[in-house]
Amino acid sequence: MGARGSGLHRAWYVAGATFLAVLATAAAVGAPSVLLAPLGREFGWDAATVSSALAIRLAVFGLASPVSGLLVDAWGVRRTACCGLALTATGLAASLAMTQAWHLVLCWGVLAGAGSGLVSLALGTAVAARWFVTRRGLVIGLFGAAATAGQMLTLPALAAVAEAQGWRGCILASCGLLALATAAMSCLVPEGPGDVGSLPYGARGIHPASSPPTAGNDRGTVAGIARSGLFWALLGSFAVCGASTSGLVQTHLVPLCADVGVGPLQAASLLAGMGALTFVGSAASGWLSDRFDAGLLLFWFYGLRGLSLLCLPFSDLSFVGLSVFAAVYGLDWIATVPPTASLVVARFGRERAARVLGWVFAGHQLGAAAAAYGAGLTRSGMGSYLPAFLAAGAFCLFAAAAILPLSSARRPSVQEPAAAALAAGERSGRHRRSTTRV
Repeated sequence: MGARGSGLHRAWYVAGATFLAVLATAAAVGAPSVLLAPLGREFGWDAATVSSALAIRLAVFGLASPVSGLLVDAWGVRRTACCGLALTATGLAASLAMTQAWHLVLCWGVLAGAGSGLVSLALGTAVAARWFVTRRGLVIGLFGAAATAGQMLTLPALAAVAEAQGWRGCILASCGLLALATAAMSCLVPEGPGDVGSLPYGARGIHPASSPPTAGNDRGTVAGIARSGLFWALLGSFAVCGASTSGLVQTHLVPLCADVGVGPLQAASLLAGMGALTFVGSAASGWLSDRFDAGLLLFWFYGLRGLSLLCLPFSDLSFVGLSVFAAVYGLDWIATVPPTASLVVARFGRERAARVLGWVFAGHQLGAAAAAYGAGLTRSGMGSYLPAFLAAGAFCLFAAAAILPLSSARRPSVQEPAAAALAAGERSGRHRRSTTRV
């Protein structure tokens, strides 16, 4: 179906299938968190044993993200996604027969972690870059919301299944969702619009069919990316993003609440409220990324996040005050994803977006791991989490200041010459480049 077909544009079917794939892997990653008690009762494992597998899963997830970008370039979106979904399902299904703690680490930590890492932000950005010219930021925002808030939305249902059918029933339900996502990706996702005689959503003119990138120019491309100041600014700022969200707030907000006398149910409700608001914030950020300069948006998002973290220790730390903080933070949680991805697509080109985003997302996970560990050290050594919140706020302000001048300079990127050549019709048969700057 072409871009001007009578029905819904093919790009939206592709986006829907990708959304389901990201949601399914997010649910699979989050499912073990509701199985700590059942596993402890059956196998006699303590929380530390199970948590070690979950920690390894997060580390492997981060390391697999750059691999996802490489595989998208080499294999294509559909094969990479199906491989990641199958690997995740294999890890979960194999855990049904586990009897030893190292089985848990292998199945949940290594296999499920690697599989879910392949279906990450890098893959979603590649889909959005290939299939959308307009509404690209909105689509990336929805993928980001599926990856984060998707866990919180599916956990109640998975917890109910675990309560009624045991932990194995929960695993089987997760595998069923992964199988559904695999079928959707296989049936609904071509490699590119040109492969089905279509155009990207919002595009005008000829869009060539997709073809695998050649290996001959990889060395120059990687060297060019590594020389880009914007790449390192995005890598560093996204490390700050991970440190200030999943590393600090998601991991340590509940213990912080306990320190100031807020009960566990109220603390959990704060996190649940954040999860709901991430959908709103992510979609709004995507909408804004389609209309305003992405670097300017990142400046404001990191700046507001930093100010909220710096102000928190000086508030009364009551449930009401923490609720206000949670509302602001929930709206800002995933807001940095669409403009970051938009900058990558605009400055490095559609073909290299997945690879660059893979490394940037790895920085996010490393920042999260460092903050999770560092905040724990602060609590143990200084008796309070508040210095860690102040430090995270300062890092957010630094990220805001660092990203703005580099993103606004609009220096030629390593992909812009190829994009210009395609626009002039000089290399239309070799490259798929988007000439629209997000």
